[in-house]
Amino acid sequence: MIRLSILDQTVIPQGGNAGEELQNTVKLAQIAERLGYHRFWISEHHLETLGHSSPEVFIPHIAANTTTIRVGSGGVMLPHYSAYKVAENFRLLEALYPGRIDLGVGRAPGGMPLATMALQEHKQLSYDNYPEQVSDLIYYLTDSNDPNHRFKGLKAMPAISSKPSLWLLGSSGGSAGLAAQNGISYAFAPFISGHHGGGIVENYQQTFQRSAIQERPNNLVAFFVVCGETDAEAEFLAMSFDIHFLQIAKGEKISGMLSPEQANNYQLTENDRQIMKENRKKVLIGSPQTIKNKITTLSKQYNTNEFMLASMLYDFHDKVKGYQLLSEAFDLRGKTLS
Repeated sequence: MIRLSILDQTVIPQGGNAGEELQNTVKLAQIAERLGYHRFWISEHHLETLGHSSPEVFIPHIAANTTTIRVGSGGVMLPHYSAYKVAENFRLLEALYPGRIDLGVGRAPGGMPLATMALQEHKQLSYDNYPEQVSDLIYYLTDSNDPNHRFKGLKAMPAISSKPSLWLLGSSGGSAGLAAQNGISYAFAPFISGHHGGGIVENYQQTFQRSAIQERPNNLVAFFVVCGETDAEAEFLAMSFDIHFLQIAKGEKISGMLSPEQANNYQLTENDRQIMKENRKKVLIGSPQTIKNKITTLSKQYNTNEFMLASMLYDFHDKVKGYQLLSEAFDLRGKTLS
């Protein structure tokens, strides 16, 4: 049985605003719950074209406006923060919404270099301590009594009987190895790199070490998605995605995602077309049946039964329609009720 989940980045279309798109993200979470999607994650990206950059603040609002769907971060960019504070934030969320909170963490900066400089101002780190931060999260989330920890005896509050589900996000063998070594769930993201690394996920599964977090490997694979009623409609809608990421690659000033009509009239050079071709490796495009066929094949390649889909479209209603079509194609509501 294949599970589908959603990653939403609260993209602001041209002419839109953050307030409207934040409300749309909440609406989408509610719709996703009714449609039978398993998780609803939100991202941390420090970019002007997105509606927010603080999943730990937005998650409780989404959780309060839904009842059953798992809600989480995809993800918290851990190098910017104290692992202790992240653990406290998500233990509190787990206390408020027990059994529904996912803590996805990543290593990427999640924004432009200037934003990274501001986030890490006054930090005196001369080495990459991300692996140590991941270990620290496990220490705090499991109430470890490790006598050798440099902060032995320190507890992340509140004291609760459950813990959020911890996920490591990545698009490389390094992140997969770190997840396996620490015995935590792994979310592989071809939508970041465009690299279809079935071998990376296989290595995670084969080298996974049992931990205080979980006993068995658990992973999902994340893609961008553009779903229309027909392949032709999906291709038309996908031009908004194509041009948006082309503009980012070219360093163009972006005031918001272009409409499909505007995007299809964008003047392309041969180099532009090559960039778009590479970006297409990150996205699944087509009718519900076309995408279902692709995901079924990918499920075998990755040996996974969960896919997280991120739809970056100009029109909110087109986004909702695509998720509805996929829910019907995979019979998600029937699986939820069974």
